[in-house]
Amino acid sequence: MAATELGAALRHWRDRVSPAAAGLRAGGRRRAAGLRREELSQLAGISVDYLTRLEQGRATHPSAQVVEALARALRLTSDGRAHLYQLAGLAAPGAATVPAYIPPSVHRMLDRLTGTPVAVFDAAWAQLLANPLYTALMGDWQGDDLNAVWRNFLGAGTRVRHTPDSLGALRAAQVADLRRTAARYPSDRHLHHLIGRLRTESPEFETLWTSGAVGRHESARKTIDHPHVGAITLDCDVLVVAGEDLRIMVYTAEPGTDDADRLALLSVIGTQELTGRH
Repeated sequence: MAATELGAALRHWRDRVSPAAAGLRAGGRRRAAGLRREELSQLAGISVDYLTRLEQGRATHPSAQVVEALARALRLTSDGRAHLYQLAGLAAPGAATVPAYIPPSVHRMLDRLTGTPVAVFDAAWAQLLANPLYTALMGDWQGDDLNAVWRNFLGAGTRVRHTPDSLGALRAAQVADLRRTAARYPSDRHLHHLIGRLRTESPEFETLWTSGAVGRHESARKTIDHPHVGAITLDCDVLVVAGEDLRIMVYTAEPGTDDADRLALLSVIGTQELTGRH
Protein backbone atom coordinates (compact mmCIF):
# COMPACT_ATOMS: atom_id res chain seq x y z
CA MET A 1 0.00 0.00 0.00
CA ALA A 2 2.79 2.44 0.91
CA ALA A 3 4.50 1.85 -2.44
CA THR A 4 1.23 2.57 -4.30
CA GLU A 5 0.72 5.76 -2.28
CA LEU A 6 4.31 6.78 -2.93
CA GLY A 7 3.91 6.28 -6.68
CA ALA A 8 0.64 8.16 -6.78
CA ALA A 9 2.11 11.04 -4.80
CA LEU A 10 5.15 11.28 -7.07
CA ARG A 11 2.94 11.36 -10.16
CA HIS A 12 0.70 14.00 -8.55
CA TRP A 13 3.65 16.23 -7.60
CA ARG A 14 5.27 15.77 -11.02
CA ASP A 15 2.04 16.72 -12.78
CA ARG A 16 1.64 19.94 -10.83
CA VAL A 17 5.22 21.26 -11.29
CA SER A 18 5.59 23.13 -14.57
CA PRO A 19 8.94 23.18 -16.39
CA ALA A 20 9.16 26.92 -15.79
CA ALA A 21 8.63 26.44 -12.04
CA ALA A 22 11.45 23.86 -12.04
CA GLY A 23 13.79 26.21 -13.89
CA LEU A 24 13.48 24.40 -17.24
CA ARG A 25 12.53 25.60 -20.68
CA ALA A 26 9.26 24.12 -21.91
CA GLY A 27 10.22 23.21 -25.46
CA GLY A 28 7.98 21.42 -27.94
CA ARG A 29 4.36 20.36 -27.64
CA ARG A 30 3.36 18.87 -24.30
CA ARG A 31 0.43 16.65 -23.42
CA ALA A 32 0.43 17.90 -19.84
CA ALA A 33 1.56 21.04 -18.06
CA GLY A 34 3.71 19.17 -15.55
CA LEU A 35 7.18 17.67 -15.72
CA ARG A 36 7.96 14.73 -17.94
CA ARG A 37 9.58 11.74 -16.28
CA GLU A 38 12.78 12.47 -18.19
CA GLU A 39 12.84 15.99 -16.81
CA LEU A 40 12.26 14.97 -13.20
CA SER A 41 14.86 12.20 -13.44
CA GLN A 42 17.38 14.72 -14.80
CA LEU A 43 16.64 17.22 -12.03
CA ALA A 44 16.86 14.55 -9.32
CA GLY A 45 19.89 12.77 -10.77
CA ILE A 46 18.23 9.36 -10.99
CA SER A 47 17.48 7.15 -14.00
CA VAL A 48 14.18 7.36 -15.86
CA ASP A 49 13.76 3.61 -15.36
CA TYR A 50 14.08 3.90 -11.59
CA LEU A 51 11.65 6.81 -11.44
CA THR A 52 9.18 4.78 -13.54
CA ARG A 53 9.47 1.84 -11.15
CA LEU A 54 8.91 4.14 -8.17
CA GLU A 55 5.79 5.66 -9.74
CA GLN A 56 4.44 2.24 -10.70
CA GLY A 57 5.11 0.76 -7.27
CA ARG A 58 7.71 -1.72 -8.55
CA ALA A 59 10.50 -0.08 -6.53
CA THR A 60 9.59 0.06 -2.87
CA HIS A 61 12.62 1.17 -0.87
CA PRO A 62 14.19 4.39 -2.21
CA SER A 63 17.19 5.61 -0.24
CA ALA A 64 17.14 8.79 1.80
CA GLN A 65 19.43 10.37 -0.80
CA VAL A 66 16.93 9.61 -3.59
CA VAL A 67 14.01 10.91 -1.53
CA GLU A 68 15.89 14.12 -0.72
CA ALA A 69 16.81 14.61 -4.38
CA LEU A 70 13.19 14.10 -5.47
CA ALA A 71 11.91 16.51 -2.81
CA ARG A 72 14.39 19.11 -4.03
CA ALA A 73 13.57 18.57 -7.72
CA LEU A 74 9.81 18.74 -7.03
CA ARG A 75 10.32 21.87 -4.91
CA LEU A 76 8.25 20.47 -2.09
CA THR A 77 7.42 22.48 0.98
CA SER A 78 8.82 21.27 4.30
CA ASP A 79 5.51 19.49 5.00
CA GLY A 80 5.50 17.90 1.55
CA ARG A 81 9.08 16.75 2.02
CA ALA A 82 8.22 15.16 5.37
CA HIS A 83 5.24 13.42 3.75
CA LEU A 84 7.45 12.06 0.96
CA TYR A 85 9.85 10.60 3.51
CA GLN A 86 6.90 9.02 5.34
CA LEU A 87 5.55 7.46 2.14
CA ALA A 88 9.00 6.04 1.44
CA GLY A 89 9.07 4.44 4.89
CA LEU A 90 11.85 6.71 6.12
CA ALA A 91 12.24 9.20 8.92
CA ALA A 92 12.87 12.73 7.72
CA PRO A 93 16.28 14.08 8.76
CA GLY A 94 16.12 15.68 12.17
CA ALA A 95 17.84 18.64 13.80
CA ALA A 96 20.97 16.57 14.47
CA THR A 97 21.76 16.11 10.77
CA VAL A 98 23.06 18.60 8.22
CA PRO A 99 20.03 20.22 6.51
CA ALA A 100 19.70 19.57 2.79
CA TYR A 101 16.28 21.15 2.29
CA ILE A 102 16.13 24.08 -0.13
CA PRO A 103 13.00 26.19 0.48
CA PRO A 104 10.92 27.31 -2.52
CA SER A 105 12.00 30.92 -1.94
CA VAL A 106 15.63 29.99 -2.62
CA HIS A 107 14.59 28.11 -5.77
CA ARG A 108 12.75 31.21 -6.96
CA MET A 109 15.75 33.41 -6.25
CA LEU A 110 17.97 31.17 -8.39
CA ASP A 111 15.39 31.21 -11.17
CA ARG A 112 15.68 35.00 -11.32
CA LEU A 113 19.49 34.99 -11.43
CA THR A 114 19.82 33.29 -14.80
CA GLY A 115 22.66 35.62 -15.84
CA THR A 116 24.60 35.04 -12.62
CA PRO A 117 26.51 31.87 -11.68
CA VAL A 118 24.92 30.63 -8.43
CA ALA A 119 25.19 27.39 -6.46
CA VAL A 120 23.70 26.21 -3.16
CA PHE A 121 25.76 24.17 -0.68
CA ASP A 122 24.88 22.58 2.64
CA ALA A 123 26.81 23.21 5.86
CA ALA A 124 29.29 20.43 4.97
CA TRP A 125 29.94 22.07 1.57
CA ALA A 126 28.11 19.45 -0.48
CA GLN A 127 26.71 21.05 -3.63
CA LEU A 128 22.92 20.67 -3.58
CA LEU A 129 21.95 22.77 -6.56
CA ALA A 130 23.63 24.86 -9.25
CA ASN A 131 22.12 26.94 -12.01
CA PRO A 132 23.25 26.26 -15.60
CA LEU A 133 25.62 29.25 -15.73
CA TYR A 134 27.43 28.10 -12.57
CA THR A 135 27.85 24.64 -14.11
CA ALA A 136 29.11 26.18 -17.34
CA LEU A 137 31.59 28.32 -15.39
CA MET A 138 32.89 25.78 -12.87
CA GLY A 139 32.20 22.37 -14.44
CA ASP A 140 29.71 19.57 -13.95
CA TRP A 141 30.88 17.82 -10.78
CA GLN A 142 29.93 14.26 -9.95
CA GLY A 143 30.34 11.84 -7.04
CA ASP A 144 32.71 12.83 -4.23
CA ASP A 145 33.74 15.97 -6.14
CA LEU A 146 30.31 17.47 -5.49
CA ASN A 147 31.71 18.25 -2.03
CA ALA A 148 33.87 21.37 -2.26
CA VAL A 149 36.11 20.35 0.65
CA TRP A 150 36.81 16.93 -0.84
CA ARG A 151 37.40 18.52 -4.23
CA ASN A 152 40.02 20.94 -2.89
CA PHE A 153 41.92 18.36 -0.83
CA LEU A 154 41.60 15.08 -2.70
CA GLY A 155 39.50 15.54 -5.80
CA ALA A 156 39.89 16.97 -9.27
CA GLY A 157 40.52 20.52 -8.09
CA THR A 158 38.73 23.49 -9.64
CA ARG A 159 39.13 26.00 -12.42
CA VAL A 160 39.81 28.76 -9.88
CA ARG A 161 43.35 30.10 -10.14
CA HIS A 162 45.12 29.92 -6.77
CA THR A 163 48.40 31.02 -5.28
CA PRO A 164 49.86 28.81 -2.53
CA ASP A 165 48.70 31.40 0.02
CA SER A 166 45.15 31.68 -1.29
CA LEU A 167 44.76 27.90 -1.53
CA GLY A 168 46.13 27.49 1.99
CA ALA A 169 43.69 30.09 3.34
CA LEU A 170 40.77 28.42 1.53
CA ARG A 171 41.65 24.98 2.88
CA ALA A 172 42.06 26.31 6.44
CA ALA A 173 38.64 28.01 6.19
CA GLN A 174 37.05 24.80 4.91
CA VAL A 175 38.52 22.72 7.73
CA ALA A 176 37.39 25.25 10.33
CA ASP A 177 33.94 25.32 8.73
CA LEU A 178 33.66 21.52 8.86
CA ARG A 179 34.70 21.55 12.53
CA ARG A 180 31.96 24.03 13.37
CA THR A 181 29.45 22.00 11.37
CA ALA A 182 30.46 18.76 13.10
CA ALA A 183 29.88 20.43 16.48
CA ARG A 184 26.38 21.53 15.42
CA TYR A 185 25.42 18.12 13.99
CA PRO A 186 27.11 15.49 16.18
CA SER A 187 24.82 12.68 15.00
CA ASP A 188 25.25 13.14 11.26
CA ARG A 189 26.86 9.91 10.08
CA HIS A 190 27.55 11.11 6.53
CA LEU A 191 29.35 14.19 7.83
CA HIS A 192 31.56 12.24 10.21
CA HIS A 193 32.26 9.64 7.52
CA LEU A 194 33.42 12.47 5.22
CA ILE A 195 35.66 13.91 7.93
CA GLY A 196 37.08 10.46 8.70
CA ARG A 197 37.96 9.86 5.05
CA LEU A 198 39.56 13.29 4.71
CA ARG A 199 41.65 12.78 7.86
CA THR A 200 42.76 9.36 6.67
CA GLU A 201 43.48 10.15 3.03
CA SER A 202 44.76 13.74 3.15
CA PRO A 203 47.81 14.45 5.36
CA GLU A 204 47.26 18.20 4.89
CA PHE A 205 43.64 17.96 6.07
CA GLU A 206 44.73 15.90 9.09
CA THR A 207 47.39 18.46 9.99
CA LEU A 208 44.93 21.35 9.76
CA TRP A 209 42.29 19.40 11.69
CA THR A 210 44.55 18.41 14.58
CA SER A 211 46.20 21.85 14.75
CA GLY A 212 42.83 23.55 15.24
CA ALA A 213 43.15 25.69 12.11
CA VAL A 214 40.88 28.71 12.10
CA GLY A 215 39.43 30.68 9.21
CA ARG A 216 36.23 31.82 7.56
CA HIS A 217 35.05 32.20 3.98
CA GLU A 218 35.11 35.83 2.94
CA SER A 219 34.19 37.75 -0.17
CA ALA A 220 37.01 37.62 -2.70
CA ARG A 221 37.96 38.28 -6.30
CA LYS A 222 38.68 35.05 -8.11
CA THR A 223 40.07 34.27 -11.54
CA ILE A 224 38.53 31.25 -13.24
CA ASP A 225 40.48 29.69 -16.12
CA HIS A 226 37.70 28.58 -18.44
CA PRO A 227 38.59 26.23 -21.30
CA HIS A 228 36.40 28.03 -23.87
CA VAL A 229 36.22 31.73 -22.97
CA GLY A 230 39.55 32.16 -21.19
CA ALA A 231 40.31 33.73 -17.83
CA ILE A 232 37.38 35.47 -16.09
CA THR A 233 37.91 37.51 -12.93
CA LEU A 234 34.77 37.69 -10.82
CA ASP A 235 33.68 38.73 -7.36
CA CYS A 236 32.69 35.73 -5.22
CA ASP A 237 30.30 36.18 -2.30
CA VAL A 238 29.01 33.48 0.04
CA LEU A 239 25.56 34.17 1.51
CA VAL A 240 23.99 32.20 4.38
CA VAL A 241 20.27 31.39 4.42
CA ALA A 242 19.03 32.14 7.93
CA GLY A 243 17.38 29.20 9.63
CA GLU A 244 18.31 26.69 6.89
CA ASP A 245 22.13 26.54 7.31
CA LEU A 246 22.67 26.77 3.56
CA ARG A 247 25.45 28.60 1.73
CA ILE A 248 24.73 30.36 -1.56
CA MET A 249 27.81 31.05 -3.65
CA VAL A 250 27.36 33.90 -6.12
CA TYR A 251 29.81 35.06 -8.82
CA THR A 252 29.36 38.52 -10.37
CA ALA A 253 31.31 40.58 -12.90
CA GLU A 254 32.00 44.30 -12.75
CA PRO A 255 29.76 45.93 -15.38
CA GLY A 256 31.41 47.21 -18.54
CA THR A 257 34.52 45.04 -18.23
CA ASP A 258 35.98 42.32 -20.44
CA ASP A 259 35.09 39.88 -17.66
CA ALA A 260 31.42 40.88 -17.94
CA ASP A 261 31.61 40.30 -21.70
CA ARG A 262 33.18 36.86 -21.22
CA LEU A 263 30.52 35.92 -18.68
CA ALA A 264 27.81 37.04 -21.11
CA LEU A 265 29.45 34.92 -23.82
CA LEU A 266 29.51 31.94 -21.49
CA SER A 267 25.79 32.38 -20.81
CA VAL A 268 25.23 32.01 -24.56
CA ILE A 269 27.56 29.01 -24.92
CA GLY A 270 26.05 27.43 -21.82
CA THR A 271 26.93 23.81 -21.18
CA GLN A 272 26.73 22.73 -24.81
CA GLU A 273 30.47 22.16 -25.17
CA LEU A 274 31.05 20.88 -21.65
CA THR A 275 31.16 17.15 -22.28
CA GLY A 276 33.29 16.54 -19.20
CA ARG A 277 35.37 18.25 -16.54
CA HIS A 278 38.46 20.16 -17.68
